[in-house]
Amino acid sequence: MFADSAKIFIKSGKGGDGHVSFRRELYVPNGGPDGGDGGRGGDVIFQVDKGKNTLVDFRHVRKYIAKDGQEGGKKRCHGADADDLIVKVPEGTVLKDFETGKVIADMSGDNQREVILRGGRGGLGNMHFATSTMQVPKYAQPGQPGAELWVQLELKVIADVGLVGFPNVGKSTLLSVVSNAKPEIANYHFTTLNPHLGVVDLGDGAGFVMADIPGLIEGASEGIGLGHAFLKHIERTKVLVHVVDGASVEGRDPLEDIRTINQELEAYNPELLKRPQVIAANKMDAVYAEEDTDIIVDELRKEFEPKGIKVFPISAVSRKGVKELLYHINDLLKTVDDAPVVFEKEFEVQYQGDRNLPYTVTRADDGAYVVEGPRIDKMLGYTNLDSEKGFDFFQKFLKNTGILDDLEKAGIEEGDTVRMYGLEFDYYK
Repeated sequence: MFADSAKIFIKSGKGGDGHVSFRRELYVPNGGPDGGDGGRGGDVIFQVDKGKNTLVDFRHVRKYIAKDGQEGGKKRCHGADADDLIVKVPEGTVLKDFETGKVIADMSGDNQREVILRGGRGGLGNMHFATSTMQVPKYAQPGQPGAELWVQLELKVIADVGLVGFPNVGKSTLLSVVSNAKPEIANYHFTTLNPHLGVVDLGDGAGFVMADIPGLIEGASEGIGLGHAFLKHIERTKVLVHVVDGASVEGRDPLEDIRTINQELEAYNPELLKRPQVIAANKMDAVYAEEDTDIIVDELRKEFEPKGIKVFPISAVSRKGVKELLYHINDLLKTVDDAPVVFEKEFEVQYQGDRNLPYTVTRADDGAYVVEGPRIDKMLGYTNLDSEKGFDFFQKFLKNTGILDDLEKAGIEEGDTVRMYGLEFDYYK
């Protein structure tokens, strides 16, 4: 089963919490803090696997969650870092943020391995928070949370040349006779559902990769039918080959088919029309009279060759005219940049950073509620409580950080004293 899209959930590991402990040894009655740091949470890493060519595995497993880092220990022991989670994808897979549709990473070209979500940093143990005024810190830093994301995976085929056209015009047959691809071929009145790739070998080291893009229909750019699913596979190709039914076996007008497909390409992505094009008027062996062949080809050439689009009458079945078509395609490829088409990064993952600095709420012997920790110390260092704006910021800080909730959980009542280093105030709702 071919699958070229999937929605999955990914989450990096949480950092291990820092540890709170104190040195306890014989003859050392007042040992200092010795709580160790927590370990780093596991990263979520995407890696190209050359052996994969479909996203079908992601239809069955939709959640990928890295492990958390280990908590710090006594005697300054550092918690173990968690193993990274490696997610293997086929080359050409584009990762997008599901909510915005913005590109997170394109696993193509030189980008064979990328860290998509970093694991959370481990929290610092209480040994880091001893100061001249706080020699017995009873708090440690919690580990940084992991990041999580719903991701849309899209597999866009990597090919130099894309065969485009309506269903049943002979794209699959042409690909099968010029390359090593073996697509299923039959006289269907509906389209091939899977893109097929083949390597065209012209000898002397010349050649290119050709893709049979599933047949387009009118309205494809608006998502009608499987339009978007098919059009996305054209985005990496550098030369487009219009395959048309030159004999009108199915009653189609080849000129109108080309116009319609170019309109769909322009509506989906105007940049696609800037790429070199060529027309393969197929099934010409089915035209009864030679003068009819000339009329069809002349009409195509009259409209499209002034636009720089050459027309080649061919028969994929008898291979007549195919060689000339392939060498012209090879010449067109020499005129374009040979660097792979890679989609630029548009989305940055946001991390919580250092917003989780620790604090503690304890009860002093005199009944006051004591709030301490580097988070409080840092806030008081840049806040002017003598000003109205500064005091308003201070109140919002207590509320938004959850300190007021923690005081209430500890049993504080109106009129009780709250002490924060050198600051004291009475608690009122």
